[in-house]
Amino acid sequence: MPFVRVAGYLESMQLSAPRIIEADIENGFLLLTDLGSEHYLDKLEREPDLADSLYTAAIDALLVLQRRGEAYQSSLPPYDEELLRFELSLFRDWLCGTHLQLQLSDDDERNWQACCDMLVENAQRQPQVFVHRDYHSRNLMVLNDHNPGILDFQDAVEGPFTYDLVSLLKDCYIRWPANKVRRWALSYYQQLSGKTRDQIDATQFCRYFELMGVQRQLKAAGIFCRLNHRDGKSGYLTDVPRTLAYIVELGPVHEDLEFLVRFIEERVLPAWSGAE
Repeated sequence: MPFVRVAGYLESMQLSAPRIIEADIENGFLLLTDLGSEHYLDKLEREPDLADSLYTAAIDALLVLQRRGEAYQSSLPPYDEELLRFELSLFRDWLCGTHLQLQLSDDDERNWQACCDMLVENAQRQPQVFVHRDYHSRNLMVLNDHNPGILDFQDAVEGPFTYDLVSLLKDCYIRWPANKVRRWALSYYQQLSGKTRDQIDATQFCRYFELMGVQRQLKAAGIFCRLNHRDGKSGYLTDVPRTLAYIVELGPVHEDLEFLVRFIEERVLPAWSGAE
């Protein structure tokens, strides 16, 4: 059972996550410790001045996850090309296709596939670490000490080192100014080992980070539409424009995103507005 296995890994890393007190796997019952009821998102919306302290704690915990998680990451499923491409297809199939009924020309398809190739390569070239895979404000809890409490970790994989960081800082549910996101991201970078920073300079790190965000944001936008059409959960649709805005803002600094940014600006967002 992935949840039980990963919970054990997090406990051994001395991170704040639910501890398993008793388990009846055969009948599907777990008795867990309680991490309270206050999510990061709730706290940040009420008290945005706490953002620096809460995000510093979350970044510190993420670095622990990656460093101590090295002992366990080979036991996790790989974040491989097949999974990366499947996740990218969620945007194409569920948002563009099912939700907006957009038709892509042959040129659009070629450009889309070239974009996917670039994003997959960006992910696979990065150092591979223990990845939570959903490390954001709705899965982090505010505790009295040893923040954050970490939830929803059962889908952990071995994958790109910027994935959880971009999930945290370019959150689908709450948005921060770009200069603040960059400052937090670089604070993470500065805490990496000297060996890693010798191999990956700050410019390359930022490229890894930003393009990893594009992959995640395309995936998330597609999942939000799938949740609406397949599962009847329409509430997530309000998060789609915020999620796509992260991609659009990269247009001026990443020429290799020209097609995707133009497609979102000229086709997706106008159709989205018309569908509301």
